[in-house]
Amino acid sequence: MIGIVDYRAGNLTSVARALEHLHEPCEVTDRPEVLDRASHIIFPGVGAAAEAMANLRRSGLDAWLKKWVQEGRPVLGICLGTQVILSESEEDGTTPGLGIIPGVVKKFPGTLQAEGQRLKIPHMGWNTVDFQGDHPVFAGLPRAAEFYFVHSYYPAPMDERLVVGWTRYGIRFCAALARDNLVAVQFHPEKSGRPGLRILSNFCRWGGNDAA
Repeated sequence: MIGIVDYRAGNLTSVARALEHLHEPCEVTDRPEVLDRASHIIFPGVGAAAEAMANLRRSGLDAWLKKWVQEGRPVLGICLGTQVILSESEEDGTTPGLGIIPGVVKKFPGTLQAEGQRLKIPHMGWNTVDFQGDHPVFAGLPRAAEFYFVHSYYPAPMDERLVVGWTRYGIRFCAALARDNLVAVQFHPEKSGRPGLRILSNFCRWGGNDAA
């Protein structure tokens, strides 16, 4: 069973529907005892980092997420779920994160440009991702595949060796990162058609390390 963490950050139904399309049993819940029975954990989300962290602390799920990562269980962060695993966010001044991955979530500068045209913030739409290496969660993706983004902030891990996917939107930013049994993406695989479903399918079959 795939556990989907419910911390009132939205976007849960679309993740569950994508897994149901893949015939992967899943459950959306905020109950740690249910999530403890899951083989894999998906940590999605959209919205504000401060509110998300407040909900995680209130429910105690902040400590449970750290526990699942430490135990070696495969964990997938999506969008806001990716951002809050870092140390802190520039949102609302400085918002502390879970600190699972050292780094900062940075705000896109308001002066972003491409080909002489000013770019809109939030970044919303389809972009390619330049995947690095051969991580099994991103195996078998077409080189020209595009993924759906909607965000005003992006993850910047302290150790860039953890970045396994880069995207350019005025600037080059981290679109995917991985360490041991943790993988996290800034885009929405559940809204990215067949390439996104391929990522979710790969994750559900992933053993939790770079080689399996």
